[in-house]
Amino acid sequence: MGYLPWTKSLEKNDCPISSSIKHKPLQTQAVTMEQHCGLITGNKEPVPLKSISVTLSINDFVASVSATLNYENEEKVPLEAIFVFPMDEDSAVYSFEALVDGKKIVAELQEKMEAHSIYEDALSQGYQAYLLEEDDYSRDVFSCNVGNLQPGAKVAVTLRYVQELPLETDGALRYVLPAILNPRYQLSEHSVESCLNIKTPMVPLEDLPYTLSMVATIISQHGIERVQSNCSLNPLQYLADDKTSAQVSLAGGHKFDRDVELLIYYNEVHSPSVAVEMGMQDMKPDSLMGAPSAMVSFYPDIPEVEFSKACGEFVFLMDRSGSMGCRMNNQNSQRRIEAAKETLLLLLKSLPMGCYFNIYGFGSSYEKFFPESVKYTQKTMEKAVERVKHLKADLGGTEILKPLCDIYKAPFIPGHSLQLFVFTDGEVDDTFSVIKTVQLNSKKHRCFSFGIGEGASTSLIKGIARVSGGTAEFITGKDRMQTKALGSLKFALNSSVNDISLKWDLPAGLSANMLSPKQTVIFRGQRLIIYAQLTGTMPKVESSGEVCLKYTLQGKVLKNRVTFSIQPKANTSFTIHRLAAKSLIQIKDLGSHKTSKGEEKDVVNISIQSGVLSSFTAFIAINKELNQPVQGPLSPRVIPTPGFGLPDLGASKASHPRLGLKVPAFCRQFLSLKNSAEMRSKSCSTRETIVEMSSDCLFQDYLSCLSSEISEGSARMMENSYSSTKKTTVQISSDCVPEGFEESVFLQLISLQKANGSWELGKNLTKILGTNLEDIQAANPAKDGDPSVWATVLAVLWLHGNGKDLKCEWELLERKAVAWLHDHAGSSIPMLVQAGSNLLKLPVTPAVFGF
Repeated sequence: MGYLPWTKSLEKNDCPISSSIKHKPLQTQAVTMEQHCGLITGNKEPVPLKSISVTLSINDFVASVSATLNYENEEKVPLEAIFVFPMDEDSAVYSFEALVDGKKIVAELQEKMEAHSIYEDALSQGYQAYLLEEDDYSRDVFSCNVGNLQPGAKVAVTLRYVQELPLETDGALRYVLPAILNPRYQLSEHSVESCLNIKTPMVPLEDLPYTLSMVATIISQHGIERVQSNCSLNPLQYLADDKTSAQVSLAGGHKFDRDVELLIYYNEVHSPSVAVEMGMQDMKPDSLMGAPSAMVSFYPDIPEVEFSKACGEFVFLMDRSGSMGCRMNNQNSQRRIEAAKETLLLLLKSLPMGCYFNIYGFGSSYEKFFPESVKYTQKTMEKAVERVKHLKADLGGTEILKPLCDIYKAPFIPGHSLQLFVFTDGEVDDTFSVIKTVQLNSKKHRCFSFGIGEGASTSLIKGIARVSGGTAEFITGKDRMQTKALGSLKFALNSSVNDISLKWDLPAGLSANMLSPKQTVIFRGQRLIIYAQLTGTMPKVESSGEVCLKYTLQGKVLKNRVTFSIQPKANTSFTIHRLAAKSLIQIKDLGSHKTSKGEEKDVVNISIQSGVLSSFTAFIAINKELNQPVQGPLSPRVIPTPGFGLPDLGASKASHPRLGLKVPAFCRQFLSLKNSAEMRSKSCSTRETIVEMSSDCLFQDYLSCLSSEISEGSARMMENSYSSTKKTTVQISSDCVPEGFEESVFLQLISLQKANGSWELGKNLTKILGTNLEDIQAANPAKDGDPSVWATVLAVLWLHGNGKDLKCEWELLERKAVAWLHDHAGSSIPMLVQAGSNLLKLPVTPAVFGF
């Protein structure tokens, strides 16, 4: 769960208790904020939320989470507390309850409009009411309303959810407790009604009036090797001698400056398994929740094959909004735009000859390198690399729909299927519109998506990958964008797996009905999870079944089998059933404006039957057992949020005027920025901005984030003005400063590689190798041969000797180089490798060249 980093104040008529109440747009006037002490908001109002406690139970690769929000009204008037928070879009929320004066009030899941009506009626009659709902426009944003909180009252609100944990490339299972909900770029007039538009006060981290605690219990038959986190943890405690269970907790003093991320490493994680769960006894035996459900996890043993040499159209869609000029996060100081440029360089050098490619940059507007995708040649590659070097974070907000539509309307290139790579650190209000657009074009492409930094929308990133058969990656903590992107390119280049099918061998009278969608893509090294419903007559004695995953790779039929016990196990949380229901909801639910009436009806039925929240349903609870109904009007209190975020730029002019820069979570300044002059359409326009500061913020971090947007003189002026007073207004007039391409020796070497994979022998290469041209020529054992062969051997040797830590980033371009050497040097390669190793004094053997 997390906290909206927006500087806003709630007006009395802005309570989002009904879809019929329109949320007011962000006001253009500046809001002055002062530093306060005690449990109060930016409007000097007491805050009812006191603490958040999270209990996490991880069983193999499934997480069960219970989160409790503790409220207390210290005011003399009744309140309505409103809390907006993010959760991973894969979370299946199935329970919501309140504990009031020792009495538990369990919420019911109902159609959203009906729940809103009940909530409003309860408030009007003076009863306590509780409402939990998913946002209409993004399934990773939730809002919790606690209405008619009496003076002096204490209430504990608990929600529970389950989710699958994604598998990282290094074998870790990743759990994230989001602490950050970035502002969303508004795509449509409809999304102005989103709960994301609630005006939320922002306070300094040290003044945040609530605390967070988390305890995680981990169980796995495979044995728990270790647990890592980006936050301070108390020491891991093993609860069993065989290390199959352990417990870990968040250390005290946690700051809300990042997501809480756990990486769980088991001794063995790639074992296929099938778990069968008993259905609800009071439900119909053949219903979704009444019949036993099975969860099958496969780790397909797909052999590594030679990459395709001349097929594919590769389009890279890169975010160039203002926030891309900031650091990756508080653990990685590299600028996002610089990481993006390095990533594009590595991608360009790793493409196969004969394919087609193009690069788009997007913000409030978009640009593309070529009018349409071009064939990958030395000339087109050089032109693209030169443009990459001069890219800047200067295109405004996060308008992703227009460039997507431009990509999809381009003519199909026969024999070259489209592979789309999307990189963004921003979000949009109406993620379902983007997902629907990708889905409509899913038959002609795959989308590989990348969320940059904490707070990236899991709904957007995972959604567009899921509907197109691609993969989703999140770049947080110490992750490198370069590594994640090149890993996905390997997937895209691999020969595709075809004719995927699942065959069940079950006892007579029993059958399996698939609940998961038909799998169309399998990538090497990835986990495959499938849900099925077992119907018919369950055997009365201990029995076993078998499920076989069958697929074709380069004309060869491959099979993976797993045998399992048919006898279902009881689970009071019905975890497998609810995860299966969530997977069905994700397929059908695209929000109120993008879902057909038939699909909406199916979603509501699945949601109500399973108890899993959807965008068409909401949890509602009413406490009528008050001694006396609350009298008088309610005072709304929006829970304040940590002061480390600012609105993304470039929203629709009618509702969200923007500055042109979003400061991400790791910048802990507490600023309110409003645009005082409309941004010019040109990329290097002068900008007039009002900046109002409060608290002892880390102002240097803010200046650092602005460095790519404003001149040094303007930044110095801001710093001088800030030092004179803690509460000031500074007017900035700035011009864009060109951003450089800060190359390492490694990147310089990569830049010299030709499109065909070779290197030319010249002074630039010899400088990188640390020798001179004369010595290199003298050491060449094949003096009559092509100098490029000798140069390529030396370059590959240098990579193996000096770039081992980054091998996953240069592996593809190195393979291209080795393939070129085999075509041009053949049997002389071992001799050249030996001579090169002696010259460079690097212990590299011919084995790396395929000998």
